[in-house]
Amino acid sequence: MTTVVAEDKGGLFTISGRQWLILLMVQLANMLFGMTITIANLVLPQMRGNLSATQEEISWVITLNLVATAVATPMTGWLASRLGWRNLMFFTVLGFTATSLLCGLAGSLETLILARVAQGAFGAPIMPLGQAILLATFPKHLQPMAIVMWGIGAVFGPVLGPIVGSMASEAYDWRAAFFIIVPPGICALICIWFALRDHTSRGPLKFDWTGFIALSVAISCAQLIFDRGHRLDWFESTEMILYAFTGVLALWIFVVHCLTVPEPFVNPRLLLDRNFTIGILLALVMGMLNFTSIVLFPTLLHDLRGYPDNAIAMLIAARGMGNWAAFLFIAQLTRVAPRAAIVCGMGIQAAAGFWMAQWNINLTDSDVFWGNFLLGLGQSIAFTPMTVMAFSTLPPRQVTEGSAVFTLMRNFGSSLFISVAVLVVSRSTASNYSRMTEYITPYNKTLIAPGLPSHWSLDGAASLQTLSNEILRQAAMIGYLNAFYLMAFAALAAMPLAAFMRGVKRDP
Repeated sequence: MTTVVAEDKGGLFTISGRQWLILLMVQLANMLFGMTITIANLVLPQMRGNLSATQEEISWVITLNLVATAVATPMTGWLASRLGWRNLMFFTVLGFTATSLLCGLAGSLETLILARVAQGAFGAPIMPLGQAILLATFPKHLQPMAIVMWGIGAVFGPVLGPIVGSMASEAYDWRAAFFIIVPPGICALICIWFALRDHTSRGPLKFDWTGFIALSVAISCAQLIFDRGHRLDWFESTEMILYAFTGVLALWIFVVHCLTVPEPFVNPRLLLDRNFTIGILLALVMGMLNFTSIVLFPTLLHDLRGYPDNAIAMLIAARGMGNWAAFLFIAQLTRVAPRAAIVCGMGIQAAAGFWMAQWNINLTDSDVFWGNFLLGLGQSIAFTPMTVMAFSTLPPRQVTEGSAVFTLMRNFGSSLFISVAVLVVSRSTASNYSRMTEYITPYNKTLIAPGLPSHWSLDGAASLQTLSNEILRQAAMIGYLNAFYLMAFAALAAMPLAAFMRGVKRDP
């Protein structure tokens, strides 16, 4: 690939107009991809009612989109070599925009699912290719700033999605939430065409179909197991056993194949680079923490506290404010003490998780705002130095392929941890509801104590139902608190990894 890296030492004023345009293009494309992650979750109840689908059927809209994204992400390196940066980014964003339009036009559940699969496949190269382009077109001393801007676009999309999506769906219906992707998608296409006009070179890279198919099957089976396991009672289901057997067999074939062929689909030599290997482990954890709270908070606030969608969206947007706050200092901190910055960022996320785990059902707007703010702040503080260090020792020819693997691990971490967190919430809710209802008997004198609400009486079916609903709310809140604990422990466990990364050689 042709690169336009400037070697001269300088600050922001040394960035050329073309580089600013590339930065804008990458940010806009990243934001579009991120918006669809949360928009689909936000309008899922409306889609279910409009399309007369069951909870099981409508879940495929999310599941298969994640599977398609995970499967297509590793192809980024090969596609970039075969098509060139401009062609790949242009047709990727074009396909993503067109399939977003088709999602809004879908008249049946089957059509919607097919459109979402195509949307995930087209959108998969956006993040890794954008990251690779920035690392190749910006000099080392400006890479922290470029990665911060890239990260803001990646995280700001999922934050902006609920705000814009809730406004559009309330004003019209769920289809409008997908239509709003189209205008900025067209703007991104214009930016891509002019920003990458010098990046059209191609290379004759052979495609390894065996490795691709094996990896795709393994990833798909893992995603289906974690996403559908709790609905099907895990390995009590024949479907889950089939997924597990097929996934393990495919993974074994993939590993053996990559170690025995000269040009494998994913080059295992990437893992010989210590910084990159530790970087993808940190990316896995960062992915776990990235979107989990964005998925959990809407249901927590809507189901347990009765918040309207627009209020929920505004509170979750505090995460974006945390991302922007980190922009003020993270580029400088990355140049001075990158490992300390990673530890600090993960520590802030761990502290936020432990603090949120101390909440109760009476949580306030301020609690939600500052909880999301701290998560966004910690995510941005850790992400930029982690990315810069992970790619600092990787040869330039492997950056695009490495970026695809990096993004794959991040996306897989997100989808995996979201499924685990939802499982923790549902299992904790059921378990605690069962335990708490054991105390609801006529012999419990607490239930006839003065001062209790009159509608919590045990004398009628309506009162018992009201009491049952309140117990369910409290049990569900415990489930969310357990999920926050899980987030905190994940961040805490990743902190020591930063100490094993080699320091980045600073420009003289």
